[in-house]
Amino acid sequence: MKISIIVAKAENNVIGKDNQLIWHIPADLKYFKKVTSGHCVIMGRKTHESIGKCLPNRLNIVISRNSEYQGYERSVIANSLTDAIEVARQNGENEVFIIGGGSIYEEAMSLADKLYVTEIHDQFVGDTFFPEVSSENWVEISRFEYPKGENSPYAYSFVNYISK
Repeated sequence: MKISIIVAKAENNVIGKDNQLIWHIPADLKYFKKVTSGHCVIMGRKTHESIGKCLPNRLNIVISRNSEYQGYERSVIANSLTDAIEVARQNGENEVFIIGGGSIYEEAMSLADKLYVTEIHDQFVGDTFFPEVSSENWVEISRFEYPKGENSPYAYSFVNYISK
């Protein structure tokens, strides 16, 4: 099973503030939906709660160390990233997506086979960060650039990496 990470991050690696995304780019949301639909998504409790529901057409696995945590209807609760990946494997998934937040991304970087990164070409003040994507560990395999304009207040790129 392939382990993938999908993230939207600023140039300074900020991914959020106060448990929310800082930017709104409709094309990125469509990309996220297209890439992850039909697959399992793994996220931390705070990310799950910030979304406010289970993502449709995906098995939603939520990591929480609180054994009492229930999550939203149709979510599966796991107590660690390792357990969450095992649930996905037992479900017959061929690719699982780690969708956040910061500490889950940090832990998943050494396990991931592929990164789907939306790079927002701006810097933001935030309190949650994505780990540095090092060329020692990752090879860029594709990049699509989009300018700032009527569809987005920011220039951005969809960039894919595979692990070395």
